[in-house]
Amino acid sequence: MPAPPKRNSSSRPQPTPRNSAPQSTSELIDPRWILKALAIVLAIALLCAWGTLCLLWYQGQWQLVLHPSRTVATTPASLGLNFTELHFADDATGAPQLDGWLIPSSGNITTVTVLVLHSGDGSISDALPSVLPLRNLDLNVLLFDYRGYGHSVGNHPTQATMQQDSEAALNWLISTQHIPPDNVILYGNGIGASLAVQLAAEHHDIPAIILDAPDGDLTNSVIQDAHSFLIPVRLLFHEDFPLAEPLRTLPTPKLLISYTSSGHPPAALANAADPKITVELPAQNDAAVLNAIQGFLALYFHDPHYS
Repeated sequence: MPAPPKRNSSSRPQPTPRNSAPQSTSELIDPRWILKALAIVLAIALLCAWGTLCLLWYQGQWQLVLHPSRTVATTPASLGLNFTELHFADDATGAPQLDGWLIPSSGNITTVTVLVLHSGDGSISDALPSVLPLRNLDLNVLLFDYRGYGHSVGNHPTQATMQQDSEAALNWLISTQHIPPDNVILYGNGIGASLAVQLAAEHHDIPAIILDAPDGDLTNSVIQDAHSFLIPVRLLFHEDFPLAEPLRTLPTPKLLISYTSSGHPPAALANAADPKITVELPAQNDAAVLNAIQGFLALYFHDPHYS
């Protein structure tokens, strides 16, 4: 009989060990890799959250230093003053952007006009009391609201738009009212002082500026604000309203009024360039402010009415 064919041992099924089992996918992944992946995802999420926080802070940073009001509760009429309501500074479409009041001197005995740049709080109705000493000296006064304040247009103010509005108001006096620049005095209150200093630096024919309770250089105060926690303020903040440095080099005659119990002016005012007069008052005093302004004008403003 022929011998039976030999079987190929390699094709013979191999017995499966009793204790072996197929390896699952989870047993092939190193747990350390999972932890690293989770850490990376968490870091990216935190970075995105921080970036979003910085973006929101950047867009809303103006609210940390500017507090505009749309309410104009009082007018010069409430103080017995004549005035003309203004709508000026037309945009490209011819629509006026700014709202304000022109308050003439009582006897029209002077062509000197004070451009009032009010603080970052409230509206022109809140700034109206600061006009009284000026008006009592028979000065013409232009008081207006920046865009985003009072009845002026605009969504919200910024340092840049407020500076543009200050320039527009000065140009309106010169171009529309035909008041020579050397008959215009700038009066800045609060952060309006920063705007006044910048305006005087660009218009050397302005003969004098008056800064009442000037404020500016706001970066350090914003850094200390609780809303700025975790924010790189020095990198993102652009509403600083510079004051000390431009004052240090401004040659325009200056009256610098501060309210302090120390009897010494703040460093930004003490280091301001000459010519200057610094006045320190313990509290708001209209009579003292009026006397200071009158003495300043008699000394630096060449108008016989104030000599």
